[in-house]
Amino acid sequence: MGKVYEQALRYKEKYPFTVGWRLKKNADIVERHLNPDEEPIYTFVAQKNDNPLDIFSTGVVCLTNKRILIGRKRVIIGYWLDSITPDMFNDLKVKSGILWGKIYIDTVKEFVALSNISKESLSEIETNITSYMLEAKKLYPTFDYKK
Repeated sequence: MGKVYEQALRYKEKYPFTVGWRLKKNADIVERHLNPDEEPIYTFVAQKNDNPLDIFSTGVVCLTNKRILIGRKRVIIGYWLDSITPDMFNDLKVKSGILWGKIYIDTVKEFVALSNISKESLSEIETNITSYMLEAKKLYPTFDYKK
């Protein structure tokens, strides 16, 4: 068992109301793409879409010491992998609904919607992602556009 899968299982046990399927297959995608010097810090499960009725887009979202990885195994052949590096990260938005919550990650190139997340886990996810990104963004140079 890989570290990402273990973290995803712990998350799912702690927050069983989160909608998530095929955790082992999705975690394997993330683990396959980890670099040798990359360590998983925090992992959670979500649907990579903005529709609470679409429960078939489960992904394992892993915050590593280098980036955020979202792995989704296709049912038949292939998979999807999204990678968000700290220099591409802009903002994070949290929405809580009646049954589930959503996390929106705004990047330079796209807007990532993660849905059907247990409401109780939203603050934990937000804290882990934003605290890491704030520290990681300090390592990137900033530009003064007013000059």
